[in-house]
Amino acid sequence: MKTAVVILNWNTKDFLRRFLPEVLASAEGRDAEVIVADSASTDGSMELMERDFPRVRTIRLDRNYGFTGGYNRALGRLKDDGFSYYVLLNTDIEVSPDWLEPLTGWMEDHPDCGACAPKLHSLYQREMFEYAGAAGGYLDSYGFPFCRGRVLKMVEKDEGQYDSPKEVLWCTGACLMVRAGLWHEYGGLDDRFFAHMEEIDLCWRLQLGGWKVCTVPQSVVYHLGGGTLPQSSPRKLRLNYRNNLLLLENNLAKTYALRLFCGFDKDSAYALKAAKKACRIARATIFKRMVIDGAAAAAYLLTGKPRYFAAVIKGHREYRRLRRKESPEEVAAYLHANAGAEVSGLCGFWIVPRAVFGGRRVFGLVHKLG
Repeated sequence: MKTAVVILNWNTKDFLRRFLPEVLASAEGRDAEVIVADSASTDGSMELMERDFPRVRTIRLDRNYGFTGGYNRALGRLKDDGFSYYVLLNTDIEVSPDWLEPLTGWMEDHPDCGACAPKLHSLYQREMFEYAGAAGGYLDSYGFPFCRGRVLKMVEKDEGQYDSPKEVLWCTGACLMVRAGLWHEYGGLDDRFFAHMEEIDLCWRLQLGGWKVCTVPQSVVYHLGGGTLPQSSPRKLRLNYRNNLLLLENNLAKTYALRLFCGFDKDSAYALKAAKKACRIARATIFKRMVIDGAAAAAYLLTGKPRYFAAVIKGHREYRRLRRKESPEEVAAYLHANAGAEVSGLCGFWIVPRAVFGGRRVFGLVHKLG
């Protein structure tokens, strides 16, 4: 089999019953295998699989390791199975019969692409993009993610404005194809994230290694969204604030260093100087982002949302505990090995005030990005 479509399940039996048959039908005869990995569900998910889908391979984990730990363990068991590509697919995704072929075709035709994804539409408003990834994502200057088709909580109608394949910074983890060899080479997802923004981190790391990340609009899938944690969940908010900082800590210094090092010989003594400056700029950016987060926390408190205030504070506290500081020497060593890498989709403006004060006019800016 060339492609493993791996669905990570945790207590979403009803989604498996509803959406899995179409996934199986779409994989039939297409050199693909559908595998369900279960995070120790207690809702009868595995009993459903045994009864209704006995021929589908399952991977049973001993507990819920989150999105990151679950996929890392599940795909680790597939390492020697000879797959070329992995597709990470949420349980609440509805697919069409021909969704997979454009993705595998793109990867076959573009050997420099490390990961790609389809357009993500809303399951119930089928002409609208869906929040989790729309048509591929960017980050603004302070690390706030936004998408072609989604900015903050605003989404666009798909009128063909993003129908050209495009290099982006990240693609949604709700439906993400990754080269199997690269998944294992880069260590999969960062276990510290548990859930949320881990796919942005993986895509960014792939780009830092010289690989491209692309959206392939010829493939479209439909996402229900919020299947595990609703948007209003304080836990989700805590994970988002924490992981956004981890994301910047992991990748920002190297990205700045690449820009500073551009045009210099890869063996140049300038590498360490560029790395030191990049680390300073990255620390300053992360500090500014934490100040912005602090202002958001104060706003939550003043508007009678103490649980959201606590979520931001806990997220920052966990970030400080989990962070791994990277030395200038480590960044310089990275430069020597990856001087030709390029990072697409990291923007030089702050998207939040443009969206807050400009409303839907902000999509004009997104259109200019492609």
